[in-house]
Amino acid sequence: MMNTKDIEELDIAYISSFATKIDTSWGYLFFNEDQPDYYDANHANISTYTGHYEEIIEEVVTFYQSKKLIPRFYLSHYEEHQDFVDALKQRGFGFEEFASPVQLWTKKVYVKQDPLVSIEKVTKENKQVAIDIECEIPELGGSIRKKAFEQEFQHSGYTHYLLKYNNIPCSTACVFEHERDARLESVATLKDFRGKGLIGQLIHSIQQEVEQKDIERLWVMPINEKVEKVYMKSGFETILTMMGGHAFFGGKSLEDVRKGL
Repeated sequence: MMNTKDIEELDIAYISSFATKIDTSWGYLFFNEDQPDYYDANHANISTYTGHYEEIIEEVVTFYQSKKLIPRFYLSHYEEHQDFVDALKQRGFGFEEFASPVQLWTKKVYVKQDPLVSIEKVTKENKQVAIDIECEIPELGGSIRKKAFEQEFQHSGYTHYLLKYNNIPCSTACVFEHERDARLESVATLKDFRGKGLIGQLIHSIQQEVEQKDIERLWVMPINEKVEKVYMKSGFETILTMMGGHAFFGGKSLEDVRKGL
């Protein structure tokens, strides 16, 4: 079973696959100047609250503004450090809390194969079709997925999948592998094809492939309770819910991004 440290280490490896990481005494600076609107790729990750808060905030603001990026923080284990949150607010940062359920695949679920469904890996030949689908999904960030997808496609840790219904491309997903763990990401279906159980078909196919690899654990972090229940139907179990904080010096809140606003 994964513990909090395992989850955080895999999360750092995941973010590092599409952003440059700089280690600091209090956490990490992540940045990707080619994708300025990709929040996960551009933020300061606070994990240990050491040092003077005002100096940390000034360091982060100066760093990101020098790169013409919006300064933002992702905070973990911040509940006992409300004074740091207060310092951020006094500096003019917006702040929001969010819950991040962590789910592991713990049981197999029988899924009857739909004869109208076909699933294939994304290659150079069908890559643009997969990109077009993901760019139509506001919850994935819309058009910012194009550059992100291209970068993931070049990374050896990713495998992307494309599902067709009645020969029409309509669903995607990808798996990021790190050591003996795998993370399910970018699971999406075009609006006109939802309600047909396609996500279940796609996840089941991925699970079958994962079983054939030297992967110990397959996990996912759903963005809300509704999505969490979808994964439960595919044999995922919520093992814990991690609280996070997002402080931002401009731009949208994560809640608005996840709602596609």
